[in-house]
Amino acid sequence: MSATVDEPRRPLAGLVLLGGASRRMGQNKALLPVAGVAIIERVIHALDPLCSRIFLVGNDAEPYLHLGLPIIPDVEPNLGPLMGLYSGLLATNNELNVLLACDMPFASRPLMAHLLASSDDYDVVIPRTEKGLHPLCAVYRRSTCLPAIRAALDARSRRVISFFDQVRVREIGPDELRLLDPDGVGLMNVNTPEELAKARAIAAATE
Repeated sequence: MSATVDEPRRPLAGLVLLGGASRRMGQNKALLPVAGVAIIERVIHALDPLCSRIFLVGNDAEPYLHLGLPIIPDVEPNLGPLMGLYSGLLATNNELNVLLACDMPFASRPLMAHLLASSDDYDVVIPRTEKGLHPLCAVYRRSTCLPAIRAALDARSRRVISFFDQVRVREIGPDELRLLDPDGVGLMNVNTPEELAKARAIAAATE
């Protein structure tokens, strides 16, 4: 069975990781507009048809209150995105959860639907490009990932993929990704002014 963006919602929660201080950007990157819409709102728009619930995960709630979504703080601060994933999974009670970074202006709904459709026999479904794995655009199974992440955190691991050897992982490789995201922008992050300018140029040319 293959998922389409029109299929009924499954019990999937969306977790949008709010990120850190945006030092390279010099301002809150999630709230910067691309084609007139804040990047985080574009992420939420991509998630909405697929998810039964959407949560924001981060410790600075004030800039995002206008979005009207629940905001989950880290269980322990200053431990990076792995703690963000753990905190989100702990709070949602949904077995399947898709994690997205807040700085992905072209978050791909077909890609996320495919990740979900590929999750039946796996604990993590994650894209892999020529640059490596993309753990901030992946589906995570709560019951199996939570204890594995807790063990990694207790061992002072910070890398999001540090627990992958303890769970069943399905990688969506470059050839498969090209069918879902032929323009190759679905996994693009915006961390710098140069990347923001590039995203705005892409949106101006394609939207």
